[in-house]
Amino acid sequence: MYIEVNTTHHITSQDSLKAEVAQMIEHDIGRFADQVTHVEVHLDDENSPDKGGDKDIRCTIEARVTGRQSLAVTSHAFNVAQAARSAATKLSRALESALGKRAAKTRIDTPAS
Repeated sequence: MYIEVNTTHHITSQDSLKAEVAQMIEHDIGRFADQVTHVEVHLDDENSPDKGGDKDIRCTIEARVTGRQSLAVTSHAFNVAQAARSAATKLSRALESALGKRAAKTRIDTPAS
């Protein structure tokens, strides 16, 4: 599973920040690594750093799942870490739901031996 972290010019793009976000994603969805081929993370400060604001940091994560359409989630928070954590949790739940449904359908469609 390849994880790519992108930031806009409003977010200070540091290698340590990207590594921390990638680690959060890996932790939350690592169990789906055999079914998720690529994860793309986009971080943005919607109001720019000069303007403050409640929950103005946006984290969007898109996961490409083998044999399925991509899943995407978005979360807003006060800082990058909170936004990334929240989005990673949402993505984990979305993957669990989508892939769990596929596993259940496979069990139903497979005749008993």
